[in-house]
Amino acid sequence: MRIGALAALVPLTMLIGIAFGGAALAPGVLWNALAHPSAGGDAATIIWQLRIPRVAIAATVGATLALAGVLLQSLLRNPIVDPYLTGVSSGAGASIAIAATAGVAPALVPPLGFVSGLATAILVAVLARRGPRLDAERLVLAGVSLSALLSAFVTLALERLARGTASEAILAWLAGSLAGRGWADLGAAAPEAILGVVIGVATIPSLNVLRLGEGRAAALGVDVTRLQWALLVAATLLTAAAVALAGLVGFVGLVVPHLARRVVGPDLRALVPASVLAGASLVVLADTFARTLAAPAEIPLGVLLAFVGVPTFLVLYLRGAARAYA
Repeated sequence: MRIGALAALVPLTMLIGIAFGGAALAPGVLWNALAHPSAGGDAATIIWQLRIPRVAIAATVGATLALAGVLLQSLLRNPIVDPYLTGVSSGAGASIAIAATAGVAPALVPPLGFVSGLATAILVAVLARRGPRLDAERLVLAGVSLSALLSAFVTLALERLARGTASEAILAWLAGSLAGRGWADLGAAAPEAILGVVIGVATIPSLNVLRLGEGRAAALGVDVTRLQWALLVAATLLTAAAVALAGLVGFVGLVVPHLARRVVGPDLRALVPASVLAGASLVVLADTFARTLAAPAEIPLGVLLAFVGVPTFLVLYLRGAARAYA
């Protein structure tokens, strides 16, 4: 029943995202544009070429980050882990800063960020190895250390650049935004996101057993080493796809699993779909507010989510949300 309510919330928030934006559309005009996509006119263009693809991308970003967050939190049994722990965001950010400084064509920046994010995650995984397995403590330390190092490159690029197109491109990525994104961007990120979802969903039964501890899970037939690597690959693909689409959008992968856990409990068979649905709804609503509140200007999506996410997480954590991992 609760998952059904979350499932119903997604199309509702998507409809809100389509209905509202910088340009106000009367209900009749909105309905006519939705019913007749090939009719032409400004309303149809706004709806079908701008708002619908943007809403679809926002839902994808929210779902992938939430799924990556719940997978990593469950793997590491750590409630303050988020998808950017793997270094995807810092690797992508450093490459984008370098590309913007070097004058790389804008069309090449998202794929460059995606590839760089994956490369950083691979390096983090290599550093986190202890024999064939991943060591949770090493993973955290490697992710934090590399993120700090690569963030320094971004800061250096910003300081050395005069205020202009290149520095603004870097800042836009840091702030998180869906401005200018369309179907082509979603199509480019979709294969990685889908593969990440498939791998992540396939691990749910084993990951549920892992909650008992690595020793018990191994005794019950779970290949812990293979599970660790599969989860890291899934989380990395999901996060890299989201970063390529929206830049640095924080707190979704950190906060949404906590909220979903409050609704459906810790069983991953319910927690994973609940997190995906809640993440999609949250980012669609946040992006709608981001492009509506200060129209025609936009509030950066990452900034808006930080304003909401930080106090929400603090309230949840201080009220004992982390006890589920004890």
